Amino acid sequence: MSIYREYDIRGIYEKELNEQSVVRIGYALASKIDGEYVAVGYDARSHSPILFEYLVHGLNAGGKKVLDMGMVPTPVNYFANYQDWDGITTSASIMITGSHNPSEYNGFKITVDKSPFFSKDIYALGRECETMDLPAKVKRDVTKIDAVTRYIDFLVHEFQHLKGMDTRIVYDCGNGVAGVVTEDIFAQLELKTKGLYVDPDGTFPNHHPDPSDEHNLEDIKKLLETDGDIAFAYDGDADRIAVLTHKNNIKGDMMALLYSMTMDKPTVIGEVKCSQVMYDELERRGATAIMYKTGHSNLKVKMKETDADLACEVSGHIFFKNRYFGYDDAIYATLRMLELIHDKIDLDEELAKLPKVFSTEEIKVETTESEKFKIIDAVKVLLKNPPASFPTIKNIIDVDGVRINFENGWGLVRASNTTPVLVTRFESTSEETAKLYEKAINDLILEAKNSL
Repeated sequence: MSIYREYDIRGIYEKELNEQSVVRIGYALASKIDGEYVAVGYDARSHSPILFEYLVHGLNAGGKKVLDMGMVPTPVNYFANYQDWDGITTSASIMITGSHNPSEYNGFKITVDKSPFFSKDIYALGRECETMDLPAKVKRDVTKIDAVTRYIDFLVHEFQHLKGMDTRIVYDCGNGVAGVVTEDIFAQLELKTKGLYVDPDGTFPNHHPDPSDEHNLEDIKKLLETDGDIAFAYDGDADRIAVLTHKNNIKGDMMALLYSMTMDKPTVIGEVKCSQVMYDELERRGATAIMYKTGHSNLKVKMKETDADLACEVSGHIFFKNRYFGYDDAIYATLRMLELIHDKIDLDEELAKLPKVFSTEEIKVETTESEKFKIIDAVKVLLKNPPASFPTIKNIIDVDGVRINFENGWGLVRASNTTPVLVTRFESTSEETAKLYEKAINDLILEAKNSL
């Protein structure tokens, strides 16, 4: 059951994701999908095409026909749900990807009726698969579709106004699948680009494809110094982006502030790890700012519920409903960032206008799967009567873990939905105060642990 996660299915190839488990997943999923067709794509990992065949076996046995889009970025997989394929429309899509996990991992991101299939639905699917017999093979029913060309044509058409812009662009695909589309899009828009590690290679020979880790940005930073005005880096399946200028590594919450500048009083959703600066600045501008749970599936659902224009995670998942479809797409986010530059918006200058705060990176506290949520519950109880030395609390937001607002900043502790850790983050007007908040909350976490 450990492969069935909050947002997706993920595990180690052969050990956890093998013919038996994946055929069952496909067969069980077929019963959750009303329509006739399921679109399936996969990332650059060597075992992704193998898992594709196992999944086809299960889906076909469950009465579904498969639209095969081959190797694609995850956003292209999502895009397929909004297209007509010669009179065929898909009721669901499955992306076979291990995202930014090490090369031995793989998994499935599932969309049903244009909405994420996640949380309790995935857990229920897992329980069903555990007790299921393996279905017999039926005649293979697979139709190839060219989703990549359709996606490239769409973006090139939408961003014709960027054609031939002077900005020198450097980018790092990390040997993930972003390179399947970036080369053609940039060439057709006649952009001045230099790319690193563009060729897909699921062994990730140059660096791990996770742009939220500074170590993985070393090569693109060097290229930016010598050859670029702006840099972009992508994760393994291209649904997450890093944006770098000569002065800033622009995190997802600050990207949202920049993107929203050209929108008229937008509704913007951020996760609980986003800076208070983002929420305050959006409201100052007359926008509607909503704080919600971390996780790409959670944010997509909340966007649909609130008809939001934009959503973001600090890690670089950016979701556009404004002029787009409402899912996280790092390639689309790249072109929207270039559009800001094209419109003479100085990214560094806009960021320099914002209030100065000190924010920590995500700090992870190791625990166990069985204890992580119990610790959060214990922390909530302790906060009802905190120690006398605890910083003064203004209010507490418990939409996802506990975000404690203090007089000069905030601290967050939440249980990761994907790993056995607690995630903490702290922000204040000074590093010293942020460290004070960090110590106070860490002491509370320790007390909560000891109380179990």
